[in-house]
Amino acid sequence: MMGQKTLATLLAVLLVGGVAGFAGGWFVGAAQQPGGDAQTVTRTVTGFLTATLTQPATTITKTLVSTVTTVAEGATPTRPAELRGDIEIDGSSTVYPITEAAAEEFMKRYPGVKISVGISGTGGGFKRFVIGETDINDASRPITRSEAEAAAKNGIEWIEVPIAIDGLAVVVNIRNDWVDCLTVSELREIWKPDSKVTKWSDIRPNWPNQPILLYGPGPDSGTFDYFTERVVGKAKSSRTDYVASEDDAVLVAGVEAERYALGYFGYAYFVEARDRIRVVPVRDDAIAGAGCITPTDETVGTFEYPLSRPLFIYVSKKSWETKPALREFVIFYIENGVQLVRKVGYTPLPAEYYSAATILLKNGIIDKLYTLAAKVWRNAGPV
Repeated sequence: MMGQKTLATLLAVLLVGGVAGFAGGWFVGAAQQPGGDAQTVTRTVTGFLTATLTQPATTITKTLVSTVTTVAEGATPTRPAELRGDIEIDGSSTVYPITEAAAEEFMKRYPGVKISVGISGTGGGFKRFVIGETDINDASRPITRSEAEAAAKNGIEWIEVPIAIDGLAVVVNIRNDWVDCLTVSELREIWKPDSKVTKWSDIRPNWPNQPILLYGPGPDSGTFDYFTERVVGKAKSSRTDYVASEDDAVLVAGVEAERYALGYFGYAYFVEARDRIRVVPVRDDAIAGAGCITPTDETVGTFEYPLSRPLFIYVSKKSWETKPALREFVIFYIENGVQLVRKVGYTPLPAEYYSAATILLKNGIIDKLYTLAAKVWRNAGPV
């Protein structure tokens, strides 16, 4: 996992990217003037980051110094004594518990703000988001190209905010005493569109000659999209003869009730029901020597578990610019990310990510959060 020093360095790169060419576009209109004297500028950002810049004395350098100094002063948007307004949120059932927890805590602090959080699945939520019906979409996968095109057609711009890491749990009934591990290839054979698997013995001959009862997310779910792409090999490619629901609690209840059931959904929902159902370790048999990995906070957080994935909220830029209550809510959400994510049993990103992301959001830098988090993902997982 990434250490604080590494992430601090990344934030420094993000802040000074206009010069380095890494994050071009932040300082539009600045132009380098040749022949200037070199100078070194050092600034400390809220005691977390020291950025040293050595550049010719140019318009770009002056802009950067101004930007870093603003952050160093800890400038925070003025918070009204009494925020008011409505915030409409929809989307992923996986992300829902985190957003609901954030909304509840925020509304306690600001009773004049009303936050509505729905569950229509990542895809279902994006259908509303891209036509401007909602302020925020909870998402258990990145926005797709077709969704982005629909948003552009309707003049909808967004802020992509990574919020946590989630493992996708494969689960069986607690009375299932024969499954000790499943490979990704076996899961593919079970769930692919032309699957011939109808009984447990079709997976392994020594398993019960009993019908396998399948439970999983519906096609509007980001969990469905992720699982089918990661396991089956193509997003939305799945057999259809299973009990489908965008509500993970329904899937938990189904697996709990049927001895010969097999299902999948977000890891956090398993944690809540761990006394009633059993999680199955998964082995990525495409990796030589890979073992059977059980999802835990540690294996999910390091991406060692094969079915780990990032979670997001997508925020309407228009709402961000026109709704002070929404802007404060998003900052509150990220600033308290570690506590909120752990409160509902999910795996948080490193604490340094939330600190850095909060600094950026408070200072109006809203388009670099994915790059910040992606540095974590590139450095996670087994060697």
